[in-house]
Amino acid sequence: MLFKILFVKQKVLNKVEVIKMNYLEKNRNTWNAKTDIHIKSDFYSNDSFLKGRNSLNDIELKILGDIKNLSILHLQCHFGQDTISLARLGANATGVDFSEKSIDNAKNFARQTNTKAKFICSGIYELPKYLDQQFDLVFTSYGTIGWLPDISKWAEIIARYLKPGGRFIFVDFHPVVWMFDDDFKMFKYNYFNDGPIIESCTDTYTDHDTQIQQETVSWNHSISEVINNLLHKGLEINSFDEFDYSPYDCFNETVEFEPNGYRIKHLENKIPMVYAISATMKTNKI
Repeated sequence: MLFKILFVKQKVLNKVEVIKMNYLEKNRNTWNAKTDIHIKSDFYSNDSFLKGRNSLNDIELKILGDIKNLSILHLQCHFGQDTISLARLGANATGVDFSEKSIDNAKNFARQTNTKAKFICSGIYELPKYLDQQFDLVFTSYGTIGWLPDISKWAEIIARYLKPGGRFIFVDFHPVVWMFDDDFKMFKYNYFNDGPIIESCTDTYTDHDTQIQQETVSWNHSISEVINNLLHKGLEINSFDEFDYSPYDCFNETVEFEPNGYRIKHLENKIPMVYAISATMKTNKI
């Protein structure tokens, strides 16, 4: 679970400029800096997690179903709460993240909770260098793909690691959310991917008073971009759902309308805030 922060500065670059600026290093440095803050935050409630709280939300739990004894690859796992939660539910879970500090903490938490979750430090596109295995299920959730420039490569990785007939479960913030300015007063950004977005800010979604200087690079990805790339890599879409709330209080101008259900106060239930995809890898993998 890696949350994309709200945009405060935008600059569109071409592909050559993206390569030169080393977006991966910028983003990794930021997430290394964020990790200690996140672990100590009320947002993640790490103390209660270590005592047994399951960090997964109802949205993904209902789609996942019974995962006992399934092998699961969890992409972009941050410091491993959801990966360990999957393991607590009986899965053989492997978490992947590009932040060294996140993975170090994830391994430590797996030891503390006496769970068998495994963790690999790697960027998504580089994962084949470190992992050669197929899984019953690939899972990723909340604020992940915004850090990736190429959704075709992302879908290729998912297809590579799924067994024939294996499932892919994806839950993320709806791209409509990323069109707004910080206070959800006006549309400011393109729904479609029209290039990288450079962000400069000094706080993080768990603590707006924290002062950490950071520059990150992210991308907006439309739902059609996501679904079409999954289809092109041989996955069949089984379900697609949209939700008019967020299970996390991670945006400005929110109101909790029910326990663990947050909406933008002045927008009420008028916009989608989260979407979920369940897909299956074709038995004749392409």
